[in-house]
Amino acid sequence: MRDSDYEFIRTLVYQHSRINLGPNKRELVAARLGKRIRATPHASIESYCSSLRAGEASADEVAQLVDAISTNHTYFFRENAHFEYLRSCVLPDLAACRRFERWPALRLWSAACSTGEEPYTMAITVAETLPPMAPNWPWRIDATDISHRVLEHARNGIYSDDAVNRMPAELIRRYFLQGFGPQAGRRRVKPSLQERVEFTHLNLIDGAFPFVEQFQVIFCRNVMIYFDRPTQECLVERLTAQLVPGGYLFVGHSESLTGIHHALQTVAPAVYRRALAAKP
Repeated sequence: MRDSDYEFIRTLVYQHSRINLGPNKRELVAARLGKRIRATPHASIESYCSSLRAGEASADEVAQLVDAISTNHTYFFRENAHFEYLRSCVLPDLAACRRFERWPALRLWSAACSTGEEPYTMAITVAETLPPMAPNWPWRIDATDISHRVLEHARNGIYSDDAVNRMPAELIRRYFLQGFGPQAGRRRVKPSLQERVEFTHLNLIDGAFPFVEQFQVIFCRNVMIYFDRPTQECLVERLTAQLVPGGYLFVGHSESLTGIHHALQTVAPAVYRRALAAKP
């Protein structure tokens, strides 16, 4: 891969996603670009880049490029300390606050949901925890990602036994259907859980968010590590505006808001809270 082609791809991906590909990502980009090129009429990276430079590629092809470059590594109950904190601290706190905050429903957002393991884990945690504390409180999860490919996987809700078997057997029985025949070795999320999660394509840094209501909980984990500092600050500001006063933002354990200007309070490792509104 020529230096000029790599710099062109880096710039194009940044412009459309704010993903900041450093010089150490060159081999990864070349490998993923090679897979994408095999689905096009082009025989080489040079030809593909020339087509993009000339404006011959459609907007969909640019989206396919960003999709191919995006990293999608996840699994159920990844960084489980967050789900334990959601279960033991956040949900009880929100259930107690809802009476005087007059929240009609509990709304959660998985802002970079990848193939769905994170929002389904969030849904399992809420389903297991919330009913005894707030049996009549409606809840739902919005899940978004920049990649159409992973969203299709997430909507299908079908995972290998190996992916699901990390969970306790009781949770597997309660929330997954076992595949038989052609689907042997796979598990499908039960409809009762699937209907709690709505998957939508979204670029986190491009345009206004489509949500009318704010969220009590936002998970945006292992995303900002791919952004430069100005983009990180912009994203945190946008996410904070989507939180209700008293709402919680979860970021990845490898991430930190240290050095980023924000208006959130640190409440646990990689967990931040928007202050409750002052009462008159």
